[in-house]
Amino acid sequence: MGFELIILTVAGFLTGFSKFSVGGMGLLILPVLMLAFPGTAALGIIVPLFMMTDALTMWPYRKGADWRFISRLVPMMLLGILAGSVLLADIDVQLFSLLLGGLILLALMLGFVFDRMGAGWLRKPSVVAVMGFSTGIVGLLANAAGPLVSLFLLEQKLSKHSYVSTRCWMATLTNLAKVPVLMYLGILTQDSLEVSLQAVPGLLLGGLIGYCF
Repeated sequence: MGFELIILTVAGFLTGFSKFSVGGMGLLILPVLMLAFPGTAALGIIVPLFMMTDALTMWPYRKGADWRFISRLVPMMLLGILAGSVLLADIDVQLFSLLLGGLILLALMLGFVFDRMGAGWLRKPSVVAVMGFSTGIVGLLANAAGPLVSLFLLEQKLSKHSYVSTRCWMATLTNLAKVPVLMYLGILTQDSLEVSLQAVPGLLLGGLIGYCF
C-alpha cells in the first residue's frame, strides 16, 4: 500500500469516526491529508468526504431543524466563504500551512471565548454575525468550524433532536456552499474527486466504529 493510500485511508477513517463519534477529531483530518497532498490540494479531497458523511447522517435528522438559527447564521457564513476564497486564490503551500495552523488556533480560541460568554451573549446579533462569518471562513480554509457551530447551538437550549438536526443542516449547507468556490478556484476537480473515492473504505469503517462505540 502506497503512502498516499495510507494517508487517504486514515483521513477517511477520521472523517467517518468524527462524524459519528468524537467530533473534535475532525480538526485532524486536513493536517493528516496534507502529509501526502500539500497545500490547497487537500481541500479538494476532503470536501467530497464531508459531503458523503453529511448524506449518511442527514436522512434520520432531515426534519426537526430550527431554521431560525440557520437563517441567522447562513448569510454571514456565505460572506465568510467568499472572504476565504480571496485568501485561497494563488496562495502557496507554505503560506497555506501557516494559515491553516492559525485558523485552527483561532477556532479553538473562539470556542473557548464563546464558551465563557454564556447563552445570553451568544444570542446577541453581533455575536451571531461573528459566529456565522467564522463558520464560513474557518469552514472553507480549515474545515474546522464544526465545534464552533456545535457550541453555539448547545447554548440555544434546543431539544436533542432539534440540536442534531440543526447541526446536520448547517454542516450540509456549509459544505454545499464551498463546492462552487472550490470548483471555480480549480481545487475541486474530477481528478481530486477520484482521489477522494479512495478514502471511502476508511470512511465507512470509521463511521461504523464511531456509530457502534
